[in-house]
Amino acid sequence: MIKRLLVANRGEIARRVFRTCRERGITTVAVYSDADARAPHAREADVVVRLPGVTAAETYLRADLLIEAARAAGADAVHPGYGFLSENAAFAQAVLDAGLTWVGPTPEAIDAMGSKIASKKLMAAAGVPVLPELDPAAVTEADLPVLIKASAGGGGRGMRVVRTLAELPGQVEAARAEAATAFGDPTVFCEPYLATGRHIEVQVMADTHGTVWALGERECSIQRRHQKVVEEAPSPLVDTAMRERLQHAATAAAAAIGYVGAGTVEFLASTDGAFHFLEMNTRLQVEHPVTELVTGLDLVALQLDVAEGAALPPNPPAMTGHAIEVRLYAEDPAHTWRPQTGPLHTFTLPATTTEFGSAVGLVGGFGETARTPAPDAAVSPKLQGAIAGRAAGVVVRVDSGVASGDVVTSYYDPMLAKVIVWAPTREQAARALASALAGARVHGLVTNRDLLVNVLRHPAFLAGETDTAFFDRHGLDELAKPLADEDAQRLSAVAAALAASAAERAAATAGAGLPSAWRNVASAAQTRSYQAPCGRIDVAYRGGRGGVHLDEGLTAGDVGPARVELSRGPVRYAFDVAAFDGLVCVDSVLGPVALRPVERFPEPEAQVATGSLLAPLPGAVIRVAVAEGDRVTAGQPLLWLEAMKMQHEITAPTDGVVTSLPVTTGRQVEVGAVLAVVTPTTPEASE
Repeated sequence: MIKRLLVANRGEIARRVFRTCRERGITTVAVYSDADARAPHAREADVVVRLPGVTAAETYLRADLLIEAARAAGADAVHPGYGFLSENAAFAQAVLDAGLTWVGPTPEAIDAMGSKIASKKLMAAAGVPVLPELDPAAVTEADLPVLIKASAGGGGRGMRVVRTLAELPGQVEAARAEAATAFGDPTVFCEPYLATGRHIEVQVMADTHGTVWALGERECSIQRRHQKVVEEAPSPLVDTAMRERLQHAATAAAAAIGYVGAGTVEFLASTDGAFHFLEMNTRLQVEHPVTELVTGLDLVALQLDVAEGAALPPNPPAMTGHAIEVRLYAEDPAHTWRPQTGPLHTFTLPATTTEFGSAVGLVGGFGETARTPAPDAAVSPKLQGAIAGRAAGVVVRVDSGVASGDVVTSYYDPMLAKVIVWAPTREQAARALASALAGARVHGLVTNRDLLVNVLRHPAFLAGETDTAFFDRHGLDELAKPLADEDAQRLSAVAAALAASAAERAAATAGAGLPSAWRNVASAAQTRSYQAPCGRIDVAYRGGRGGVHLDEGLTAGDVGPARVELSRGPVRYAFDVAAFDGLVCVDSVLGPVALRPVERFPEPEAQVATGSLLAPLPGAVIRVAVAEGDRVTAGQPLLWLEAMKMQHEITAPTDGVVTSLPVTTGRQVEVGAVLAVVTPTTPEASE
């Protein structure tokens, strides 16, 4: 029996495992890097162990430090979570060699599937359909387009689409570098690229007694840069006959390597029902909650039971209803989807009914009480605790590694949370999830929230037309447009200005009881300016005995530092306003708006030279391709930053000359640091 479990991971997956451990009475042990000292997973564990350092290579990828941490904390078992060392056979073996229980598949099974190259050959021998593997050095014009993939790992790291032979060598080199950084293995290979496939995966669970469950399928076709954005179960593509073939192939894949524990077999499918094996992830998946909500199972509880030697019943539960998950990332759509770092002032989702689990005993989204299913006689008493139950109405679940007040750093993945909804039908689930996201309070960082809501409400998504070319076909920029249109942004700016005036009046030492925006002698209107997504917005208003007077046909109702009511004709809107240093966040039914106050008298030292290229986020300079005095052309790569497990290319904004280059390879830079200055070439200078 497992008594004390160390999770060799961080963030939301560590918190997810802890939730089940608390229900089981298992003592939890967290490990944390110096960058994660105050992270939620470190704050809520029973025992915490420091891993000195900040980068993944210094901490969460150090098997020796993790084993030492388990021993120091008195843990008797290790759960790997996902990412980092979760699919590292050597780490699994080291855990076993240390006399600890490994909550995962055998090292041999991990090793068999650890190389995508070797695993494809193994699957082909087991009768599972596969795509041909191509040696990058042997790719010809006839093979194009191809997809470069890292042999180890996943999550889109080390992945590149190549359409011409000329770009192949450079993309292979970049993929190898990214794979080496993310997984410690630079091996890559190529396979035919299918632009409009459907990414379908099957969750498997196997015990040590020979039983293998296939727990339905998930569809994860909507991806950006080969990283999943939306996942759902069941797939709108899959019918009963196709589901049976998928499950047969998945169980055959698991049986071929003597698999034990939770795993996922991924396939690339076409609309005619044909599919090919992509890879097997020998761990719990990021998107496992959708399977939990449609089956009523607690997959982490099942992992623990299997690790303790329990036997699965012959048959798994069937899927009921529909679940959809989205990944909320800190990234800026307006600036090439750049990962964001900094303080997360507020992160709340008012619609939430459960965190990290089912909705047993909670109230569903439409006011119906969640019900625990009657015990299944076919399920052993030991496994009864893994049955989670589902709500009769709508379940809104949040799995997050961050909380209000946390600081998001550049050292790890920028995913803030997974938001998952279960409902009786797919349309209900999509509508409820879009509504929950739109109503979330996310202050301090730019996110992909607007993209997620627009996708969930798009007619093509609601029709189930969700292949991997979804963003190409419907336009990523169009889908990422702000939920708040220009008019909503202007109204939000008015609310922000009135709230600021009310806050100043409330803080005044004299005349605190006077109305907001009061002036003894009214002359010119008061003005405040904000930078909004649509551009600069100037707000003018006057205060008098009759209240606040506005232009543009607006009238103000109740005005306070945190809430403002505005009416246009007979229609009244309420705006919630939260002000922070250099940022004002306004939430309303019209959509969330982030505004930056425009300073009337900016400090001179805040100005930078024309042509300065600023660091978009904290990171390390890993390569510099130019020197001072070099002539460059617009779009030419100048240097590369590494942050959040990804490489970010910094390019010249215009034709010109590099007149300043204050950074060198290996230097750590903060956000906003000047990386280079490119002085535009004038016509006279070029003659």
